Amino acid sequence: MRHVDVGLVAKQQDLYDGFDDQYQCPILDEDKVIDELEEVMSEGGNVVDYHGCDFFPERWFHVVVVLRTDNTLLYDRLSKRGYSGQKLTDNVQCEIFQTILEEARDSYSHSMVHELPSNTPENFEQNVDIICTLISEWTSAHVK
Repeated sequence: MRHVDVGLVAKQQDLYDGFDDQYQCPILDEDKVIDELEEVMSEGGNVVDYHGCDFFPERWFHVVVVLRTDNTLLYDRLSKRGYSGQKLTDNVQCEIFQTILEEARDSYSHSMVHELPSNTPENFEQNVDIICTLISEWTSAHVK
């Protein structure tokens, strides 16, 4: 499996469409990202890492995993990363309102979308096992 860190690819290839002054971060050009990743994604065998999903074509994925975090833990994690003000508030509110989970459910087949907790090191280990099982099950059913 190949890890595709969309944020890193965007940074390396300058796949931006301006800068958001409020959040102090570049604005991702989703069309450029899709164009940049199309060939790699068509080869298969990728794990795509990003904090949103609605602009990615469903044909790229067999499994979509949404990691969820307790709001207090998320607040502390983001604060340690230097998030503050509106950026911090909006990120925590997105988790409270399950924004990314709903985005995934609206964008992909419900059978593809899996919600997993991401609060503890034990969750991390369990999630790796679950994801490996999902990949193995899909591979057994679809790859001859």
